[in-house]
Amino acid sequence: MSQPFPLFEPASLSARIAQDLPGSFAALGEAFYTRLPATPIPAPYVVGFSSETANLLGLPAEIAGSPEFADYFAGNLSRGLPRAALPIATVYSGHQFGVWAGQLGDGRALLLGEIEVPSDRSSGGPGETAIGAAGEAPSGAVGEAPSGAYELQLKGAGLTPYSRMGDGRAVLRSSVREFLASEAMQALGIPTTRALCVIGSDLPVRRETMETAAVVTRVANTFVRFGHFEHFYSNDRHELLKQLADHVIARVYPACRDAADPYAELLETVTYRTADLLAQWQSVGFCHGVMNTDNMSIAGLTIDYGPYGFLDGFDAGHICNHSDTGGRYAYAQQPQVAYWNLFRLAQALLPLIGGPGADGERDEQAAIEAAQAALEPFKARYSQQLAMRLQAKLGLASALPDDTALTDRLFALMQANRADFTLTFRNLAALSRHDTSGDAVTRDLFIDRPAFDGWAADYRARLGQEARDDAVRAVAMRAVNPKYILRNHLAEQAIRQAQQHDFSELARLQRVLSRPFDEQPEASAVYGGLPPDWASSLEVSCSS
Repeated sequence: MSQPFPLFEPASLSARIAQDLPGSFAALGEAFYTRLPATPIPAPYVVGFSSETANLLGLPAEIAGSPEFADYFAGNLSRGLPRAALPIATVYSGHQFGVWAGQLGDGRALLLGEIEVPSDRSSGGPGETAIGAAGEAPSGAVGEAPSGAYELQLKGAGLTPYSRMGDGRAVLRSSVREFLASEAMQALGIPTTRALCVIGSDLPVRRETMETAAVVTRVANTFVRFGHFEHFYSNDRHELLKQLADHVIARVYPACRDAADPYAELLETVTYRTADLLAQWQSVGFCHGVMNTDNMSIAGLTIDYGPYGFLDGFDAGHICNHSDTGGRYAYAQQPQVAYWNLFRLAQALLPLIGGPGADGERDEQAAIEAAQAALEPFKARYSQQLAMRLQAKLGLASALPDDTALTDRLFALMQANRADFTLTFRNLAALSRHDTSGDAVTRDLFIDRPAFDGWAADYRARLGQEARDDAVRAVAMRAVNPKYILRNHLAEQAIRQAQQHDFSELARLQRVLSRPFDEQPEASAVYGGLPPDWASSLEVSCSS
């Protein structure tokens, strides 16, 4: 294995970011991608950098200060590479807003290659925050490839054969949002692609208005999506479908190889992972915004941060994506959409599932039944995981039959009062089981104070059935209820300053979000309170 280099040298980094490691996506062959260099951007500069992600990759934080760093991660140096070392744009298909869209692919993303890391760096840190970690699963080590390798991808690196009507670029606004969200979700312990850096340029790019270009370098154990499987299924390329499934099993879910039906086991494992991921999203009020099948990670990661958002005032029907006029991807719809997407994955895997029947022919009905059985655990798993997380958010060490009704009543009150999602749960840690002395900080989030008082009395009675005292419970609640989330107005403030070449607010916000559960008194007033009135006018769309 290559040793980490002490200083940034493009040649040294190119040698470490390889296309030909055993089990790499590039080894699948050119039916899966197109090789091409990135399109250069002029005068690139560093906008944001994650030293934590650099450490995960075995890279020294000092590399961001090198003048060659921005050129490298803008993709500007890829034109000088031999063809076998060029980045690749992968091909996939998918359903977009519930409609079959046909061939899609990496329209503005290029896979640089992958980097091997020492085994002691292949975890993202405490709290199950390794790339891909998502709690229990029936089989498979999801968090890392057996080789200890991670893929690096440039997003916004220019036109590819799959750009369709796009320009292949990302803008500074969307790149800053992806960078911050990737690292914020990691700190929350939610499986996600990571972000190493954002490289900006003053190159003009037109969206709704004229903006400037940027490239974000994102990191994952794999960028394979449900849509990759849909592509080869829809084209009747079953031999390539099998090759792709074997690649994912070898890289992400090696325990599936030992199952009686490895491909049914793969589907079931992805079902569990996706259910876990959705429970985590819902428990922090995260809205993805565009859960197309081509935006669903086969490794159970949060991927493709576009028109995402965290709930401010609670609204189960909240639509964070201005382009989602039908509300398909509203907050409350996300679990059902994930289940629908899993059905599309099951359909794509169907040619691989099951074996020959008693007569030696493939038993289609048996394959369908096996696929249905693999999908069956989703609803129970999701419900169980969400209930477990809500129990912890309310500081309940035990589960009682009436807890669901208590939680449902709280959400109904939050809905009626548009009470802030994050602050409601965070502030409940101050409520006393003995009297109303600690109620005010939460009570003030509700317009209907008597209704909250009635719920709080029942919650207080429920806490009286717990063995833990208030102090111990408060510590436990603050460990699972973040104080700091990436609200849209906070991202917007960082973006507006970055557009003026001032990246200090981005760096401050990044630091605060890296410790979302800590009090951080110095940050509370700016980053830990209710959003300002103007935040409600912010809109994000598929161009975000």
